[in-house]
Amino acid sequence: MAAHRSTTHLVLIPSYNPGPKVYATVRAALDQWRPVWVVVDGSTDGSAERLTAMAAEEPDLRVLVLPRNRGKGAAVLHGIRVAATLGFTHVLTMDSDGQHPAEQIAEFMQRSRARPAAMILGCPTFDASAPRLRVNGRKISNFWTDVETLWAGIGDSLYGFRVYPIAPLIAVMRRQAWMRRFDFDPEAAVRLCWQGVEPVSVPAAVRYFRIDEGGVSHFHYGRDNLLLTWMHVRLFGGFLLRWPVLAARRLRAKTA
Repeated sequence: MAAHRSTTHLVLIPSYNPGPKVYATVRAALDQWRPVWVVVDGSTDGSAERLTAMAAEEPDLRVLVLPRNRGKGAAVLHGIRVAATLGFTHVLTMDSDGQHPAEQIAEFMQRSRARPAAMILGCPTFDASAPRLRVNGRKISNFWTDVETLWAGIGDSLYGFRVYPIAPLIAVMRRQAWMRRFDFDPEAAVRLCWQGVEPVSVPAAVRYFRIDEGGVSHFHYGRDNLLLTWMHVRLFGGFLLRWPVLAARRLRAKTA
């Protein structure tokens, strides 16, 4: 079956030293949807050159190369700013390491087309490959994002397989300097909820690959958990200022 093609919705893959899985990930995305963009975030592993060579032979693949590593959120922001200038309105973000289900791209895009004002958020279904520490640890972040949004329905705060409306995402990122690294996914979901963007949670598979299977992880428990802790401190402070508005919005939704 031919891949779906769109002038409004694109697949955006931020990539930093991704390991060999990136090429299969990009090919799997192209098999499902076009166009696909990759933002190479200062990689030093030769992937920028090989992906650029792929793009030279594949007109629906575009590779944007950042000269230095700036973080996932910064890479996404760079990509969506370029996309907005070309008329794209929505972006599906997915990781470059093969963990996210390319076969669900079309489903998520169709849900976005049906509800263009919403953000479509993947809610991971874990298999036996998922590290228990990672699975259990994310429950803490999920609890706090629920509190910070008055249980708006984000589902999972850290899963990066999502469709965002581009304009409101650029707007919330332009207002502050955070959301540029590992804090991007949860903070984007919370701040977009604050702006009235409805979250729609959809189950999506996730697979963790061992090193011998080509798996690569840039997650650092100490550094990134400190970053998330500081993020939630900031977001909870913002929630305290906004909770009357959020509560009133929730009440109107229930009585509408």
